[in-house]
Amino acid sequence: MSVTEPAVLDALSSVRDPDLHKDVVSLGFVKHLTIDGGRVAFTIELTTPACPVKDQMRDQARAAVARLPGVTTVDVTMSARVREASGGGDGPRQAVPGVKNIVAVGAGKGGVGKTTVAVNLALALARCGSKVGLIDGDIYGPNVPIMLGMKTQLATDGQKILPAEKFGLQVVSMGFLTQDDAPIIWRGPMLHGALQQFFREVRWVDLDYLIVDMPPGTGDVALSLSQTVPVAGAIVVTTPQQVSLADTRRAIAMYRKLNVAPIGLIENMSYFACPRCEHEADIFGRGGGERMAADAGVPFLGRIPIYQPIREGSDVGVPLVVAEPDSAATRAFIGVAEQTAAQLSIVSYARPTIPLTPAS
Repeated sequence: MSVTEPAVLDALSSVRDPDLHKDVVSLGFVKHLTIDGGRVAFTIELTTPACPVKDQMRDQARAAVARLPGVTTVDVTMSARVREASGGGDGPRQAVPGVKNIVAVGAGKGGVGKTTVAVNLALALARCGSKVGLIDGDIYGPNVPIMLGMKTQLATDGQKILPAEKFGLQVVSMGFLTQDDAPIIWRGPMLHGALQQFFREVRWVDLDYLIVDMPPGTGDVALSLSQTVPVAGAIVVTTPQQVSLADTRRAIAMYRKLNVAPIGLIENMSYFACPRCEHEADIFGRGGGERMAADAGVPFLGRIPIYQPIREGSDVGVPLVVAEPDSAATRAFIGVAEQTAAQLSIVSYARPTIPLTPAS
């Protein structure tokens, strides 16, 4: 019995994307379908290389086609093309050339490990196969260069500033423009101008995600960000303790008021796992972040443990995702990165302005 393209596509329509709640055929994910006798080959093009269910969807697709009469072999190639989640914007909020998605990482208060999370999140997204950039938007306390072990001065190509590069990330920070001990004493308009330069006057190259490490609290930089560029979404970092959760509610409310969608909450310093006995101690409480995310209607992206090498890596300029790529804490960051990518994909398909590509 000969194998036909309609039969293969009908079989593949049983494979659904669990985040987008549609099948891979109607989503236009099936590409380059070829049939040679009983040999069937095709590509499934997902919306991000960091898809948390990539292997599951590949296995489901292979099994669905293999059940067709006459099929002898099934060759499935998985690829990805990241979509823009925020659109082009209007007025002064024009899209940034070379950048598909801008993601703010903020916190309602200091001391929750926001910058550590932003740096390791960016590295985890890059490790999953995405092209990632990082803006150190904490103008008053630019610590990203320390955490990445970078001492450099930004160069230009005669037209735009060239971002520094480390561990596969494209990076810009005020720390590259000042001495280590120099205080930055600026009013709001100067902050706005610096942020504008980081977006408009830097030659970002082919980025899927541009992570912006925001200053803590609800101040000028968040307002400038919302007025400057179309932001795909904001991630808020908290700890389980009540004082942090109260400030986190304010941060979520701020982003919503600025028309920046909160796409997720990360609970940092969630628990301490004893390296000897593996007992988990809930030093700052337990479950507060998950409950608050549910109450606020914000996706919960994951829990990051208290783990000494996270702090040590940040101090010496080799972040945990690079220093211990196989550790349980790194796996937690990878899980958070995958959930972040999934939420951005959901946002991108909530915008009906981008036509779907038919199967080919």
